[in-house]
Amino acid sequence: MNDYFTGENNMKLSFTTTIKSIGVAALAIYASVGISSADTLLERAKEGKSIRIGFTNEVPLAYPGTTGEPDGFVNVYVLNVLKKMGYTNIEPVQTDWGGLIPGLEADRFDIITAGMYVLKQRCENVLFAEPVAEVSDVMIVPKGNPKAIQNYTDVAASGAKMATCVGCNTIANAQADGVKEENIVPLSQMEDMLIAVTSGRSDAAAGPYFTMLNFVQNSQGAVELTDPTKMPEVSRNWNGIVFRKGDADFVKAFNEAQASYLGSPEMLEAMAPYGYSKVHIPTRKLDWICQNR
Repeated sequence: MNDYFTGENNMKLSFTTTIKSIGVAALAIYASVGISSADTLLERAKEGKSIRIGFTNEVPLAYPGTTGEPDGFVNVYVLNVLKKMGYTNIEPVQTDWGGLIPGLEADRFDIITAGMYVLKQRCENVLFAEPVAEVSDVMIVPKGNPKAIQNYTDVAASGAKMATCVGCNTIANAQADGVKEENIVPLSQMEDMLIAVTSGRSDAAAGPYFTMLNFVQNSQGAVELTDPTKMPEVSRNWNGIVFRKGDADFVKAFNEAQASYLGSPEMLEAMAPYGYSKVHIPTRKLDWICQNR
């Protein structure tokens, strides 16, 4: 990842201080650098103005690196596609998961690079580029899986507590399979899901495959991953890059640029350190996903 930001690549990134919550002060900063909401993203990018990418702290999807640079496979993917488009002036903005779409719509950043799932309801409010990865939700449970939890139905039947992230599709999926609202523990930070399980606050936690796998790898054997094939079909999802409705021209250009990059040897090599492989290359197009998810 760090090689991407060397002088050899002529990267001219302007990094902001990590933003845990974005408010009036942040809006004032954006105003001071002359960002006008009246201009489209494509117009501003062509003028050389910074492209602001919004993401959370979710390893390995998207997170701030050791020196504040945007890291994670979705961030790296987007940076590489933008570079192919000729854009290297990037400004990263970190926020909570629940603040991603509101922040995009409020013009606090231009692109959501958090690896957000493409869902029908989201497609009605924002624009997605063609998906970058196909994955399944999965759960982490304490080592040995004492309550024999493999899916939402098991959570409902056992009356277990299940942690997940605020604004995530896992909440609706769990409730659809009978999990009671009072048994769902909503968390604003993804990384808090591992803490919830290891501390006993919840009996399981549900979330994206890459994130949950990372929790297992860093839990020192405290938790294990459930079998993703035991999850309901609705848990199969596609990670997408998100834009405002008014930036359709930029999305079109982005899709054209990523068409030759997605699944290429260059892309797979860059994504490999984050656990991405050929099995994660999307098998569905955006139109189908927006209609069926």
